[in-house]
Order: sequence, then structure tokens, then C-alpha cells
Amino acid sequence: MKTIQGQIVDLVADRIFSGEITYQNGKIISIKECETAEQQFIIPGFVDAHVHIESSMLIPSEFARLAVCHGTVATISDPHEIGNVLGKDGVRFMIDNGLETPFKFYFGAPSCVPATQFETAGATITVDDIEEIFSWPNVNYLAEMMNFPGVLFKDPDVMAKIALAHKLGKKVDGHAPGLMGEDAKKYIDAGITTDHECFTKEEALDKLKYGMKIIIREGSAAKNFEALWELIDEYPEMVMLCSDDKHPNDLAVSHINKLAARAVAKGCNVMNVLRCASLNTVQHYDMKVGLLQDGDYADFCIVDNLSDFNVKATYINGELVANNGKTNIPSVSATPINNFDCKEITPAQIQLKDEGKAVKVIAVEDGQLITKMEIAKLPTKDGLLQSDTSQDVLKIVVINRYFDAPPAVSFITNVGLKKGAIASCVAHDSHNIIAVGTNDTDICKAINLIVKAQGGVSLAEGNNEQLVALPVAGIMSHLDGYEVADAYEKIDLASKDLGAKLSSPYMTLSFCALLVIPELKLSDKGLFDGTTFQFTSCFE
Repeated sequence: MKTIQGQIVDLVADRIFSGEITYQNGKIISIKECETAEQQFIIPGFVDAHVHIESSMLIPSEFARLAVCHGTVATISDPHEIGNVLGKDGVRFMIDNGLETPFKFYFGAPSCVPATQFETAGATITVDDIEEIFSWPNVNYLAEMMNFPGVLFKDPDVMAKIALAHKLGKKVDGHAPGLMGEDAKKYIDAGITTDHECFTKEEALDKLKYGMKIIIREGSAAKNFEALWELIDEYPEMVMLCSDDKHPNDLAVSHINKLAARAVAKGCNVMNVLRCASLNTVQHYDMKVGLLQDGDYADFCIVDNLSDFNVKATYINGELVANNGKTNIPSVSATPINNFDCKEITPAQIQLKDEGKAVKVIAVEDGQLITKMEIAKLPTKDGLLQSDTSQDVLKIVVINRYFDAPPAVSFITNVGLKKGAIASCVAHDSHNIIAVGTNDTDICKAINLIVKAQGGVSLAEGNNEQLVALPVAGIMSHLDGYEVADAYEKIDLASKDLGAKLSSPYMTLSFCALLVIPELKLSDKGLFDGTTFQFTSCFE
């Protein structure tokens, strides 16, 4: 039997009091008010309401080691990324590895594998597969239904997946960027309960009025907090907080705790903030995560104040899993699994002939998943279109990683590279290889580094070649999370030395193949118009 004293933050009763918590065998057996000199605050552990663990480039057990240092005790984790690479075998890998730690991973059954018919994925997850996945431990919801047109037009396969989830009493997560009005109502009326894709308050308010819960996202690339933070006080029972995608160097520094701190700094009520950072998610998904109540699991963290949320210690089931910024969770061994079979490429394979026309250009925006379409006139050499750093219009290439196929080639702006190239196999949703660069030679070098390693993120500029290898499904490392974070930080900084002006160049690059987010994207099959949901010519 153990006790801990401090200022106890009871979100259920909406009060803070001096008290003592007694816990044993992983659960709280009593909470009593008492005089205490301890000025530390005991709060429910933070919960990430929607995250793709794979985007941390770490396997679940390593993600846990870093996350607990920031007071996170649980996640709602969508294994959509590894599902697109390895199908249900990949989902099972995530679950089994997560079970090796005390951290509370709650996984979803991926609903959209492949995400679209307009890209090459490594697997398919059927309705029957989803039913099997639902029988596995720690799977308690249908992960984000990205195919919102399928919902609106009642696609039989889409509706069967939703019906199965409802039959089994599982929540259904949403993904409907920009959807509003009657279409939003129709989508929500299908029984879809959340959305983390709102990028304007107007859109969020529209969905809220139909009963949908809004998850405010602030990840490494997609950042919607500034647009949505006012909802925390306006709709405290209907809002949750998530990272969605968090690169390892960012996870090493902070997690949901700093998002909570930003909300308090904005003037949000601290109890509302903490409600959105834990209680709402625990209750919505019926998680076995403690909320500092008698009989609850002893899941909590200790912070020095309720403004900065600097985490002194984190407990899961009464076990001290992090103390003063140091993880107590040991690394566990994991054997990489993968699905990778393509050959190296040459510059001749990624050339585009000049047709005497302007080209359509993918325009990225820092901190957003959405892109725009711009038009540019590019220089040529020997009848071939060239990147133009003076306009900041660079070549972008996507390579099918699952079998040899012709590369898809287009152009992109606002990346900022002045020399060299960067590439990544972390490319949502199908995780083919995506690269952008100032010249064909360096683009091919960056791509071929990933081909040789069968997964990773890379950089090439002349003789300067760098790689962070990701041998697990081509998108994660099984090595120590802090070492991976350090290696990724170095290659991220190296990309900025080449001129990249985005806050997270590799994460933004990874979303340029994400066809379910408007407006213009590039899959391994070609340039894709997300507004019409069909392929388009790269020429105007």
C-alpha cells in the first residue's frame, strides 16, 4: 500500500483540494482530504485522443518510453499507417508490442485500407478482417472513416464497416476535412462521433451543432490549435486534444502537456483544459484509465503547477513510469516486419518533357495538411522541365515501394530548398517513397538511400548523403526512441541547411501524397485533384 499527497485535481467533481491518495495493486483504494504541505498538483494522466504511433517513427513500446515523461498515460491510436503497409499483420504487431509496456494503448480497427483506389498500398483490410481485429485485445473503436464520399453515397462496403462497429458497441471515428452543412449532418447521422480534421472554427461549430465531438489537433505538421482553442471553454464537454502525427524529436520534448499549457496561457479555464486533455477522451471511448476516483486505476501525473504542466512524475496502474523527465520503461526487443520490393531509380526515369504549357504546382502551407493548386511556367533544358529555385518551384516524385512501376512526377512550391533533395518513406497513406529536390541527381540519390535501407527518411546533396533507417514496415525504427529522435533532429536541421523553410519539412512532405485531404496531391499513380477526386494532368 502506497500513499501520495498534494493538491488533487478532481475533474469529475470539478474541484481541487488538498488530499492524500492511497493505492494498492494498481488501483486507488482511498482518497481523503487532509492538510498537506505538498504544493505539487496531482492530475489525471494526459490522453492523446487521436494519434498514429507510426508517425513518431517509433514502435509503440518506444513511443511509450518518451510519452510518459510528459505525463501521457494512454492514447487512442489508429494503426492505419502500418495497416496500409502490412494489413492486419501490421495491426497485430502494434498491439503485441504495445502490450509489452504498462502504457495504455487503445487501438482502432483501420477502416480505410487502402485509403483510396488512386494509390498503391501494400494490403487490404476487409469487413471480415475488421471483425477479427475487433476480437483482439485493446481494440475498441473503428478508426477514422476517411472515405466520407462513401458515407454520403452509402457505399455498401463503407456502410458494412460502420454497421459492424455499431453492432459490436464500438465508437466510429471521423475524418471529414471541410465537410459542412447537410453533407456534414448526413455523415454524422451515419453514427460517426468525432472529427480531428477541422481547420476553421466555423467548420467545427457546424459539426458541433449536429452532435459531433471535435478533437483539436496540434502535431508536428498539422496545427489547428490557434483556430480552435476557444472551443475549450465554449464546449468543454465536446472537445478533446490530440497530436495526430508527432515526429520523434518533437515527442522527445513535449506532448499533450504543452498543448494544455498553451490553452491555459490563452486564458482557458484550467479545469476545462484538463477535462479536454483526459476525462472527455476516457469517457467517450470507455477507456480503463483512471480519473482520480475511488476504485479507479492509479493513473496520474504530478506537475509543479497548473499553468506550465511541467511533469515531475507519471504513474500508470500505480507504477512510477517516469520521474523528473527520465523514463522508467525499459526498451523491449522487436523483430522488424516489412513489405518493400522496388529497385533503385535513375535520373532518366523522373524527367518530364516540356509541352509548351504552364504546369500545375502543389502549394503547401506550413502547419496545414491542405494544399492549394498554383500555376507556374518553368525553365527547360534539352526539352525537359527543370526545378526553379528562384520561383521556389521544385520537382516532387513518388515511387511505388511495393513493386517496380514508373515514378509519378510533378512540381511543388513553398518547400524552400535551394540545393539538394529530401525523401521519405513515411508518406501517408500508402507509404510509398516521396521526394522533393532541386535536381534529378540528388532526388534519385535520396530515393535510392531509402530503397537500399527498405525504409527511412533521407537527404542528398552532392556527396552529402544522410539516412535515418526505418526497417519496421519502412516507417518505424525498433531502436531506442531517444537515439531515433536525435538522428531525426539532425537530418531535419540538415534539410533546413539546404534551405527548407517549413517547420517540419519531412512531415509536410509526407502529407503531399495524402489524397483524402484537398486540394492537389501526388500519388504513385499520378497527380490527383482532391476537389474532384480524380487524376489530373500536370499541365494547365
